[in-house]
Amino acid sequence: MVEHLGFGRRLFLGVNYAALAALALLCLLPLIHVLAISFSSSQAATAGLVKLWPVEFTVSSYEFVLAKPAFTQSIGVSLQRVLLGVLVNMLLTVLIAYPLAKEAKKFPYRTAYVWFFVITMLFHGGLIPLYMTVKYTGIMNTLWALVLPNAVPVFNVVLLLNFFRGLPKELEEAAFMDGAGHWTTLWRVMVPLSAPALATITLFATVGHWNAWFDGLIFMNSPDNYPLQSYLQTVVINRDLSLVSSSDLKALAEVSDRTAKAAQIFLGALPILLVYPFLQRFFMKGIVLGSVKE
Repeated sequence: MVEHLGFGRRLFLGVNYAALAALALLCLLPLIHVLAISFSSSQAATAGLVKLWPVEFTVSSYEFVLAKPAFTQSIGVSLQRVLLGVLVNMLLTVLIAYPLAKEAKKFPYRTAYVWFFVITMLFHGGLIPLYMTVKYTGIMNTLWALVLPNAVPVFNVVLLLNFFRGLPKELEEAAFMDGAGHWTTLWRVMVPLSAPALATITLFATVGHWNAWFDGLIFMNSPDNYPLQSYLQTVVINRDLSLVSSSDLKALAEVSDRTAKAAQIFLGALPILLVYPFLQRFFMKGIVLGSVKE
C-alpha cells in the first residue's frame, strides 16, 4: 500500500516516524542513564564517568537496600497501602462520579455538589489541620493514615464523571426499562463500559500511592511502619544513621548519594513498569473509543 502513496505523503510519514522515534528515545535515555548509574561504582558515578553503560559494574547500592530486613518490611507496607488504597479510591470514585454525571433535572443541585468537590482541588486546609485530623481520629501510625486522607481523588472523579456523561444515554434508559435500578445499572452497565477510564484512573491511583513518601514520614511514629518510599527517603537520601545498624555502616560507606538515588528511582519505577503492559490494551481501546459512530 505504501508504493501507491505519493512522494510528499511518504516524506510526511517518514518525518513523523523519525520525530516519534526521537521523542521515544529521549524518554527512554534518562531511565537507561539512571539504571547505568545504579550499577556503577560510587567513584565512577561521582566523577561523572557514567553515560549509558555501567562503569566498574557493582550492585553495592542494591545490596545495601535489598539485604536489609527493614527494606522487605517497607515493601510489605507499600503493597498493603497500594492494595487497600486503590480499592478505596476506585470504590469511592465510582460511587461519586455516577450521580454527578446525571443531568441537573435528574439530580437537583448537581452543580453545587460538583463545586463542593472541585473546590478541594483549588484550596487546601494545610498540613497542620491535616495532621491534627489524623491524630485525633485515632488512625496515627496505622495503615489507614496513609489511605483515608487521600480516599477521594477529585481529579479522578472528574475524569470518570465526564466519561460517564459521554456514554450513550440509551443504554441506561434501556436498563431502566428492563427493571434495573441505579445499583444494577451502575455495576452491570456503566462500569463494564468504562474499562478504559477505570484502567487509567487505577494507574493514577497506583502510582500516587506507590510514590508517596511524605505522609509516611509525618503520620508514622515508628520506622517499622514506613512505606518503601519513606524508608528510602530516610535511609538512602537523608542518610539517617539512627536507622542503620553497625553491620550496615561498611555497605553504606560504599554507596554514594548518586548511585543510591539512582537505585531508589529505578526500584520505585519498577513496579509501575511491570503493571503498565497489562493496562496498555485499555489505553489503546480508550484512544479509539467513540471514534466510530453509527
